[in-house]
Amino acid sequence: MANSRSGDSMTTRIVRVLDTFANDRTTQTASEIARRAGLPSSSAHRIIGDLIDAGLLERDDEGRVRLGMRLWELALRGSSALRLRQTALPHMEKVQTVVREHTQLAVLEHDEALFLERLSHPEAGANITRVAGRLPVHASSSGLVLLAFADPVVRERVLSAPLRAVSRETVTDPAALRSLLAGIRRRGHVVATGSIESVSTGVAVPIRDRGEVVAALSAVLPRDADAAPVIPVLTAAAKDIERDLRDSR
Repeated sequence: MANSRSGDSMTTRIVRVLDTFANDRTTQTASEIARRAGLPSSSAHRIIGDLIDAGLLERDDEGRVRLGMRLWELALRGSSALRLRQTALPHMEKVQTVVREHTQLAVLEHDEALFLERLSHPEAGANITRVAGRLPVHASSSGLVLLAFADPVVRERVLSAPLRAVSRETVTDPAALRSLLAGIRRRGHVVATGSIESVSTGVAVPIRDRGEVVAALSAVLPRDADAAPVIPVLTAAAKDIERDLRDSR
């Protein structure tokens, strides 16, 4: 791919354009995309036009730009995330019948917890998680599990970077976080109260495939809820998901 004057490859510039879309920003003008992607207007318009021609972006009736169905189609083909989600979903539904709050599935992606699925009861409490959304790996219960069992190189990279406080109870001291992660590896679960939102408690367990932790299964409960009964429910579901992953190969 040819480089721009700034040295960015075309691939990098395309990714920057696509990265401007978010759960709360599903349509944009070409000028807004250019500004958010940090690209010259002419370059952004040219890239957007090419992506629209390829079906990766679309224009709505007002001329605004959104992600195209072709992008969704390509993303699902042979996706390991899709396989994991499809395998986990029946077991998540069983957990949700017990929890009756929020049940979630997340993976580690670029040092963040990326959520593949979320089931929520209509009367459930607060939860900022969104499908295809991300949360800091050091703050969310799913992220803490993923970080605890991540490659040591990944763990040290996160621990050496600034740890942003999402709430007043987010653990941001590297030594304290290191101790917390060691405890998660010993216990096989985490209960994180107020780490993302002061009104909520996150409970999470690891999911393994071929011995490697590939995802986290979690529940988000009201802060004052008893998390103890939820841990064995999540653990049993994680084991069932692991079995089905193994049998589907």
